[in-house]
Order: sequence, then C-alpha cells, then structure tokens
Amino acid sequence: MRARDVMVRAVVTASPDTKVDGLARLMINLRVSGVPVLDPDGRLVGIVEEGDLLRRAETGTERHQPRWSEPFSSNARVAAEYVKSHARRVADIMTREVFSVEETATLGEIVDLMEAKKIKRIPVVHDGKIVGIVGRADLLKVLASGGLETADEQQDRTIRRQC
Repeated sequence: MRARDVMVRAVVTASPDTKVDGLARLMINLRVSGVPVLDPDGRLVGIVEEGDLLRRAETGTERHQPRWSEPFSSNARVAAEYVKSHARRVADIMTREVFSVEETATLGEIVDLMEAKKIKRIPVVHDGKIVGIVGRADLLKVLASGGLETADEQQDRTIRRQC
C-alpha cells in the first residue's frame, strides 16, 4: 500500500495570515488535530498542530521563566516562546520544517519518517502541492481492516466479483 491508498484527500488547510483563534475554532469544529499551512500559490509552507496551541496567553498556560534561571536562558529562546504564546497569526506559530511524502511513498516509508521525526501526520504532495494527508489514525484503519492484501488475494476477489 502507498500513501495514495490511505491518505485523506479532503485536507483542511490554513494560510499564514489566518488568525490563531479562528484556526482553533476550525480545528475544533472539524475535529482535526493538525492543519497544513499553504502559501497563496498552494505550496506547503508549514503545519500547525494542537501542541502548537497549548502554551497560550489567552488560557494562562504560557511558559513562565523562574527569575533565578533568567541569566542561563537564551534571549532568542525566551523571545520565541513569547511570540508563540502571544501571536495572532498562524505564520508566527506554525512549524516551518514540514516533512512530506509523495503519493507513491510506501506505508513503511511513512512510518519510518513518523518515527524518525517524531511526528503524527504527514502531508502528501504532488508537484509541491498538497493532495492529501496521512495521520496515525489512517494507518490504524489499515490494521483494523485486516491489514494489507497480497496481489493474489486482490486478484481472487476480482475474479469472484466477475463470476
């Protein structure tokens, strides 16, 4: 099986200018836990996952630096955490290093990438444009449906249907 066989084709996406609170509502309403971010040309430029929205000023969950640790903290890291917890636009909170696969990637390649990069979903692209997404749940569906069929089993089923 390949990415094209298990991917979700109706992918919810956002633009870098999408408001963070609007994205949160969209994710809740559509019950998705990750949203690829596309530029105006439809190219994949980032991804936002639920984890990117956990440490927010609006919920009082932003990180607070103990005063004693301030001399040991990188100013760049503290600034980045502040921006992420207070940002209003998706561009400021999205993960920019996005790993994707082509439609022809095998399930083994997808799982290897998920494990190596510690990610939960992988956008599927064709000519640089998103055509689907494969998440862990999509892989579990393959398992729950009985797993992979061999070419012989597929041929047998086709012959039975024709009879």
